[in-house]
Amino acid sequence: MSWHDARMTYDDQIDPTVPPSGPGCEECTASAGWWFHLRRCAACGHVGCCDSSPSQHASAHAASTRHRLVQSYEPGEEWFWDYQAQRYGAGIELAPPHHHPKDQPVPGPRGRVPEGWERQLQ
Repeated sequence: MSWHDARMTYDDQIDPTVPPSGPGCEECTASAGWWFHLRRCAACGHVGCCDSSPSQHASAHAASTRHRLVQSYEPGEEWFWDYQAQRYGAGIELAPPHHHPKDQPVPGPRGRVPEGWERQLQ
């Protein structure tokens, strides 16, 4: 079975009606931080930065809330990640938008990514 055959169907962990919390990582936006890639909580819509980002807010959100599933919030990516099972999978379609604005740079946000950012990735 490939990762995309593993359907994530945790009723208490996916709410398809909740929109994402915003175009970027909530905590990085509030603290003038930056991110590499973004992840969206499937339960509440929280947008956080990935584990390669300096602050790893998506996994911190999962740990503090016990919301175990995230979906990539990158254009062209639809995969889900289960923090508890430590595996990729597929899920149901979540409320739009399905990714950050396409004109938003990666890493982002514009104007906050430091010189030499590559050396700061986890």
